[in-house]
Amino acid sequence: MQDFLSSFYTQITATSPLEWVAVVLALAYVALAAKQNSWCWLCAFVSTAIYTWLFWQVTLPFQAALNLFYMVMAGYGYYQWSKGSTADGGVKKVHSWALWIHSLIVPVMLLLAYGLSSVASSQFNSEYLLLDASINLLSVITTFMVAHKILQNWVYWFFINLASAYLYLQVGYALSACLFLGYVGFSIFGYYQWFTQWKAQSENRIHSQSVTRSA
Repeated sequence: MQDFLSSFYTQITATSPLEWVAVVLALAYVALAAKQNSWCWLCAFVSTAIYTWLFWQVTLPFQAALNLFYMVMAGYGYYQWSKGSTADGGVKKVHSWALWIHSLIVPVMLLLAYGLSSVASSQFNSEYLLLDASINLLSVITTFMVAHKILQNWVYWFFINLASAYLYLQVGYALSACLFLGYVGFSIFGYYQWFTQWKAQSENRIHSQSVTRSA
């Protein structure tokens, strides 16, 4: 335990200024996303640009590629949220996917991750390729869920963030590991925020249908 704490402290004190900036902007992104504020996408763009470079330096090719993808999705997400906003300033509606859709997504993504990591093992010398690829593919689909405001994205992020925290600690990014542990809490907060809106939408829809029938 003492060796772990010593190693953790050493990693924190050795954190580069770039990683600090990426972490602060990443925190801003998830807080603003939970509040459904479109500025979250600008924070995401800059933070992921930094992480793309950082992860390439420690031979996490899938994480580097994932963050490059996040940069593109930051623009896409902003467009989707802006398109879904109402004329009076209301936010885009939250949607929910059926359980059977998720029961297909998860095993398919994990099987693809296994195949991808097997192929990449001939090019990259890393014992974390499978975990790296799994986080990558699940994060890709989950990012699309965020852009289209699918409620269950926060459940995916809960588990992705736990796995990411472990991975980053193993490669020496202790500060980022702490960030992703913090994301676990944000996942719960984000789910509550979006669920509240989704529930209100459902109640309003039921009320509107009853009014229409009675009319």
